Amino acid sequence: MTPRSVRLARLHTRRRLTMWQWPGDIDDAVLVTSELVANAVRHGRLPGHELWVCMRELEDGGLTVEVSDPLRVFPTIDKEPGDEDGRGLLVVSRIAAELDWFLRPDVGKTVRARLTIRRVSHPPVATSG
Repeated sequence: MTPRSVRLARLHTRRRLTMWQWPGDIDDAVLVTSELVANAVRHGRLPGHELWVCMRELEDGGLTVEVSDPLRVFPTIDKEPGDEDGRGLLVVSRIAAELDWFLRPDVGKTVRARLTIRRVSHPPVATSG
């Protein structure tokens, strides 16, 4: 797991969601994946262990993005105004409908974001009759 993993995760996410013809905001999904992978690369490295990324399309059209790393330390979102870095999870929490994390039974943790399909509501069209 290296900083190059972030770029590869972005490319893979965009390609996979395009192939699936996922109806959600692919740019948001790419950003969420990128931030979660960047956090794992920066804060979750452990020699001899790998990073895992899993995406699942949900029955309601939503998407879960899960990033697992070998450390059993949960991330924190609270950042002070003016902090130069560490805003990735804050961004993810604003884009995702849900953001959570859990310990894995074998080693490490998984951080999971759930994205929903944003429905655009159109005003009723007036008809003359």
